[in-house]
Amino acid sequence: MVLAGKERLVQTASAVLCYSRMLFFQCFPTFQRFDCKVFLTEALGYYGGACATVMIDNTHVVVLKGTGAEMVPVPEMESFAERYDFVFRAHELGDANRSARVERPFHYIENNFFVGRTFSDWADLNAQARAWCDKVNGKYKRHLRAVPRELFAVEKLRLKPLPVWVPEVYRLHQRIVDVEGYVSLHTNRYSVPADWVGRNVEVRETRDRVEIGNGRKSISHVRVIDPIGQRVTTKEHRPPRGSGLKRSDPPPEETTLSQLAPDLLGYVTALKKRGRKQTTLALRHLLRMIREYPSRPLRDAIAEAERYGLFDLDRVERMVLRRIAHDYFRLKNDDDTGGNDDGRA
Repeated sequence: MVLAGKERLVQTASAVLCYSRMLFFQCFPTFQRFDCKVFLTEALGYYGGACATVMIDNTHVVVLKGTGAEMVPVPEMESFAERYDFVFRAHELGDANRSARVERPFHYIENNFFVGRTFSDWADLNAQARAWCDKVNGKYKRHLRAVPRELFAVEKLRLKPLPVWVPEVYRLHQRIVDVEGYVSLHTNRYSVPADWVGRNVEVRETRDRVEIGNGRKSISHVRVIDPIGQRVTTKEHRPPRGSGLKRSDPPPEETTLSQLAPDLLGYVTALKKRGRKQTTLALRHLLRMIREYPSRPLRDAIAEAERYGLFDLDRVERMVLRRIAHDYFRLKNDDDTGGNDDGRA
């Protein structure tokens, strides 16, 4: 088998696989290792088997180092080849005959398939390419004096059978859901439920789908192949209009404060007006102090701060710590015969 991939045809990457004069090709906006594995999976399924050797040009998509017989494939691609029990082999530099065998199918495709052809998207283009390959492979060739598909029917018996189960090609990404409820992948953005905002999610990218997982929950979108900054939004992922937090509603931190410490609402109101921190951060700071420190020292410190018009919560917290130092910490100079020599109670 002969595999070739070239970035031609106005930023279109084409991949071609030939066997026994049977032609199969697909087009992609880019041709990376993920795309190469997707293509090979499709191509080997089209042929119904695999050869022992797949000859390639010295492309960085497959080649890790070396050229020709000394070529070492990338471990990722070598592992993929083991799945179908074949090996990659690169043609020698300067081997004109081998190079022509790789390049010639592109010349034939560019001058026979693409001329005057229109298509709506990549799926439409590849569907037309597959139909065109069926037509070409079933056409009589004068130089062969036969039909390629008929010749292939005889040689197909020598192909290695495909695995009973062929796993879907995918690549994983780790993302954080942004504040608008979207996950970014190759400049395109895919919506997730609103309560996922700020969470770490796992994104599984396949040939046709983008699956986003959050623990046991997962959602799926149709994959946008081109990196065009498009938003893919599911209506169920957007909360109904008017269900969000209204500007007139108090922030949730203030609601919690009113439940835990209703006697401090006067200080909270003044803090929102005169505090040095951003309101939400200040309320969170105060809420943390209420949850962590004893009630009496905290309220005494806040009462003193309110009397002197002090709304710097860092200073208020130091005032609380001074009040509880002797109650919760044992100092070296303390005259306490009940303590240990090392200063612990």
